[in-house]
Amino acid sequence: MSSRVIAPLMAALVVSFCLADEEWRVPKRAARVANPITADAESLAAGKTVYQKQCQSCHGRSGKGDGPGAADLKVRPSDLSDSAVWNQSDGELFRKITEGKRPMPAFRKMLTDEQRWHVVNFIRTLAPKPTTQASSNEGDSK
Repeated sequence: MSSRVIAPLMAALVVSFCLADEEWRVPKRAARVANPITADAESLAAGKTVYQKQCQSCHGRSGKGDGPGAADLKVRPSDLSDSAVWNQSDGELFRKITEGKRPMPAFRKMLTDEQRWHVVNFIRTLAPKPTTQASSNEGDSK
């Protein structure tokens, strides 16, 4: 094969590899959607039940993306126990659950809106809230 053919193929491979790691973004309008379900004990229990049935096999029991189903995937599931999850709005998480992105399936037809909102509430329990810079600096001054 000539270098004229190989070079474009290699470039395409590199581009597709880089796009696979691209940040998963949702439309701003979807990100602004407010969660209509209060994150109370009832919602968290309902979300946990759905998570265990639909999400845990890939995302793992504690959300680290290390479930038994993750081993067969080319793309590792998101680490939902990472405090960076708090950088996403409830609307963003809801949209991602709803639409999916390979290898994660779309749950639009598998789960009701209410079930998906419960899952959003439960996912929040898997990741610690990030500490603010101000609070971490306060400890340094003591």
